[in-house]
Amino acid sequence: MTIDEIITLIQAVSDNGLTSFVYEEGDQKLILKKKKKKNVSQAPVAPVVISQPAAPVVSPVAVAVPTSETGLLTAAKPEPSNPDKEEERKKTTDIGSDKVVVSPLVGTFYSASSPDAAPFVQVGDTVKKGQVLGIIEAMKLMNEIESEYDGVVEAILVENENVVEYGQPLFRIR
Repeated sequence: MTIDEIITLIQAVSDNGLTSFVYEEGDQKLILKKKKKKNVSQAPVAPVVISQPAAPVVSPVAVAVPTSETGLLTAAKPEPSNPDKEEERKKTTDIGSDKVVVSPLVGTFYSASSPDAAPFVQVGDTVKKGQVLGIIEAMKLMNEIESEYDGVVEAILVENENVVEYGQPLFRIR
């Protein structure tokens, strides 16, 4: 085989997209290979929009508010601070103990295993670490809430069949 014939073969292999070529003259052996191209396409991806709720705007200054009767603007006075309500709010947010069992997930809280069963624990009950205090149902799965502490149940901070949020205090143990 001459150089010109080799160059012609190389050109033919290249032009036809062959990935392999074997040629033998003795007893004639010729192997040509062309691998199929894999069509890799990417599915369209919808943009992800993450939004956060807007923070409430609290203003101690009088604000103009339209009235429905006259369509005129009148000044709305800010609500005066009520010491009794402020104290009540502090009581509900202040847990009062460092031993608090919080909700590990969002779901519906159940104090007993069934509607006619006795509650797992009541205020004043002595509990051990790992003892079941209640159940939270999430996506049709029942998740047992276990005590993280040894002690006495000082308060149950959520009512039966109420929806609870992640991190919400459920029990106070002393």
